Amino acid sequence: MLYVDGKWVEEGQAAVQPEDRGYNFGDGIYEVVRIYKGRLYQWDAHLTRLFRSAREIKLALPWSAEELTQLAKELLLKNNITEQDDATLYLQISRGAAPRIHDIPSGIKPVIMAFVRPKARPVEDLKKGWTAQLVEDIRWLRCDIKTLNLLGAVLVKQYAKDAGAQDSILHRNGIITECSSANLFAVKNGELYTHPADHLILHGITRQVVLDLAKANGIVAHETVFDIAFLKQADELFLTSTTAEIMPLVSVDGEAVGNGQPGPVTARLQALFEQHIHDSVLV
Repeated sequence: MLYVDGKWVEEGQAAVQPEDRGYNFGDGIYEVVRIYKGRLYQWDAHLTRLFRSAREIKLALPWSAEELTQLAKELLLKNNITEQDDATLYLQISRGAAPRIHDIPSGIKPVIMAFVRPKARPVEDLKKGWTAQLVEDIRWLRCDIKTLNLLGAVLVKQYAKDAGAQDSILHRNGIITECSSANLFAVKNGELYTHPADHLILHGITRQVVLDLAKANGIVAHETVFDIAFLKQADELFLTSTTAEIMPLVSVDGEAVGNGQPGPVTARLQALFEQHIHDSVLV
């Protein structure tokens, strides 16, 4: 079942107001949350980011964190998500429906929509890795806000796919930012490098988990800008996201990263991440 604007509806029954600003302008925010064995992973971090995104786009949310948490729990129950299931929860809030004008109407009521979908972990891909393609970062300049404006991300993902790769590595004037819908890490001499969490990248939940795990386990991590030349000299590359977890990148533009196989630092972080999942939701 789906939750749409205060109502529980079956698949195929949901309706969108023609002048909903999420539909007309991409005027809204969202989160995708991982569910491992029937339990929400990093839920509090996702909520914190959701409320930050709302503030950044001047969207006053009428729901408390507690109310959204209860909604998430009800979604799991109504969709029969059990301790055997891996899934994702999608939560979207648009500014609401109003006559189509560009400035923000007053007195408008936000519209919430949420659903759950089964989602297996990418176990085999985590072992062998993905390929990537360098693509110019054509997105807007507030990538730190998780909004519904995703056409730029869609296009750069498609550019990579058209080139025969599985994801894009984005750069602005030669400076590496992130991937189409994931953060990027480079490994050089056993140390991690990733773009600072400024307005040019999303402040990824899995990215932060990796940084925390690295710090706790003696792996040096640098939040600093680096260019294409540094990227191409990296010993290892991996991306991080809610659904892809810690995904090795084994080639860029058809050229092998390192020896063309997932590297030892990536493998160690994957193992630490696996333990973190267990400690966070499975105990």
